[in-house]
Amino acid sequence: MTTEVTIVGAGLGGLTLARVLHLHGIAATVYEADASADARPQGGQLDLHEYNGQRALADAGLTDEFRAIIHPGGEATHVLDRHGNVLLDEPDDGAGGRPEVLRGDLRRILLASLPAGTIRWGHKVTRVEPLGGGRHELTFAHGPTVTTDLLVGADGAWSQIRPLLSPAQPGYTGITFIETWLRDADERHPAAAKAVGAGALFALAPGKGILAHREAGGILHSYIALSKPPEWIAGIDAADSTARVAAEFDGWAPELTALITESDTAPVLRPINALPIGHRWDRIPGVTLLGDAAHLMSPFAGEGANLAMYDGSELGRAIAAHPGDPEAALTEYERALFPRSEQFAAESDANLAMMFGDDTPTGLLALLTGGEQN
Repeated sequence: MTTEVTIVGAGLGGLTLARVLHLHGIAATVYEADASADARPQGGQLDLHEYNGQRALADAGLTDEFRAIIHPGGEATHVLDRHGNVLLDEPDDGAGGRPEVLRGDLRRILLASLPAGTIRWGHKVTRVEPLGGGRHELTFAHGPTVTTDLLVGADGAWSQIRPLLSPAQPGYTGITFIETWLRDADERHPAAAKAVGAGALFALAPGKGILAHREAGGILHSYIALSKPPEWIAGIDAADSTARVAAEFDGWAPELTALITESDTAPVLRPINALPIGHRWDRIPGVTLLGDAAHLMSPFAGEGANLAMYDGSELGRAIAAHPGDPEAALTEYERALFPRSEQFAAESDANLAMMFGDDTPTGLLALLTGGEQN
């Protein structure tokens, strides 16, 4: 007998798990707090890695659908200094192995791959109670309670499921992103569009940086990075946020600062948080975590979404390999999960220090060129 799986969170990891289980004939229900698939924006571009994200999509039987949403040219890289001088211009030759896709498009193909009724939208978990014997009861803000024999927390950084396993909470890394968008950039913002190029832009200085991606439809999606204490973030007012952020880049090339000052939307502040490197827990019957709920890390290794999907695929495969024995499946899954996530969390933390340290962008150039700098 195979146990039905309850998944909290309809992000990329939870959806990948549901899809892999479906392919193995295992029922799953996904509970998601959002009212619908389109309730909020899904973020920008992701690079999908051959060794985890793309493997997960292959396990999910979605490789063809993935290839159809790749952004051609998205692996191109521009590294500039603060004056706009080009330090590295690396075109996308199609051999990089990390094609770029929009997170929303990726989520869409996962959603479309699941049977109707798999996802219960508008189900925000407010309480989870252990019932003993590996069973848990979930209470939602609206609607009846449900009980489950196998619970998976795929509900992100501020997981409601994590406290069943671990007291750990995300902590501020010291870096905040300020997110901006320029639309119709080639027509309305040609200098900024040229600076970004066909793919990704990095313009770094100690404690700060301007990072951007070109997205489909002539959109420049930027992440303005600042090393600031929490009180600085708390003191930002929406009315003067653009001016205050731009002031941090006084003297930088106008084609770079345009990514701040000419944004078509108000800047969105996103403090970057992370769980402790090596976060793990003792085996608790009937429950586990995946993705950011298990190993939230900064984005500077580009592994968050890839790992979430790979976690989902690996957990689904483990459950299918141990029908009727969820504890064997969870033990096998977590045995591989912990060292894998620790490795990438450490890499992400090291990259954060390298990108915003005193000798930046030297380390970034070395990383992008395989150790050889121009």
